[in-house]
Amino acid sequence: MYVIEAGAMLQPAAPFPGAWQRMPVANGNHTVDDRPMLEISPHIKIPIEEFEFHFARSSGPGGQNVNKVSTKAFLRWNVVQSPALPEDVRQRFVEAYGSRLTSGGEIIIASDRFRSQRRNMDDCLRRLREMLASVARPPRRRKATRPTRAARERRLRQKQQQSEKKRRRRRPAED
Repeated sequence: MYVIEAGAMLQPAAPFPGAWQRMPVANGNHTVDDRPMLEISPHIKIPIEEFEFHFARSSGPGGQNVNKVSTKAFLRWNVVQSPALPEDVRQRFVEAYGSRLTSGGEIIIASDRFRSQRRNMDDCLRRLREMLASVARPPRRRKATRPTRAARERRLRQKQQQSEKKRRRRRPAED
């Protein structure tokens, strides 16, 4: 089992824009320290320390390398206990992806698309970012509308035509 330190995660080449960002955070001594963050939106930033990475041997491409190096990455993150996630976003995330959460409220994302640990880690983070971005904004409320008069008339005309078609298929009434 490997746990990646926060400092080791920060790379100059980000997998996608805004993937890694240094954010000043005030600690208990009222001094500012830099922590790498995964930015979901301008208001949602998750410290990298909250993520735990594990690695295993991959079944993907790699030739002889695949038998020697553990490149498959598993990202593990406790959604339920994360202090960085706003409560409304957390509720929407659990509602949308609840079937993928463990009983302890953790999500586990695996990636073995690439031949390197680094790219697989970035792929896990990219997928988590997409999942969080999909629930970051509340869904738009539906505005109640009424059908127009023309739409009602079309519906009734279509019902009459369908009724007439079925009536013509019946056997003629015997007198």
